[in-house]
Amino acid sequence: MDDRPRCPWVDLSKPDYVAYHDQEWGVPVHDDRKQFEFLTLEAAQAGLSWYTVLRKRAHYRRVFADFDPEQVARFNAEDEARLLADPGIIRNKLKVRAAINNAARFLEIQAEFGSFDRYIWGFVANAPTLPPPKTLADYRATSPESDALSKDLKRRGFKFVGSTIVYAHMQAAGLVNDHSADCFRRQET
Repeated sequence: MDDRPRCPWVDLSKPDYVAYHDQEWGVPVHDDRKQFEFLTLEAAQAGLSWYTVLRKRAHYRRVFADFDPEQVARFNAEDEARLLADPGIIRNKLKVRAAINNAARFLEIQAEFGSFDRYIWGFVANAPTLPPPKTLADYRATSPESDALSKDLKRRGFKFVGSTIVYAHMQAAGLVNDHSADCFRRQET
């Protein structure tokens, strides 16, 4: 690791967390499968730390069909039971059911808009939003955009998509550039 300035939330003692920040977090995502992955993982993270989910992400990829929403939408009761018995993921029945439900809703949005990408980026006028945070206290938990997106996702039948979860998704997927003003990634994303 190097001494470049990073966002204040990055725990420098965790190399995998630093790598996530340096290589993925806040990079604009335009791949639908990656969007589905981030939505699923953010929902799994509800009430937990992101680092907990990040350490389980590789296993999530294996058991959730590499986040292929078409495959996940076809998961049945047997698949649900398999997932709930798997110690490699967050074994919360509501979160597992939400992932399966959300896959079907995701496909509906793709059918309506041509891609989930086109749908979600419309909530930020197709460009990352917000001025950069300067300190840890400047980071928001929600925004008017996440409120609107959350409301629309819920209307469409998605689960575990409150405004805070949606805002975390928007940060991760680069819909907002929340790298701090002094972070070396701020200008790169």
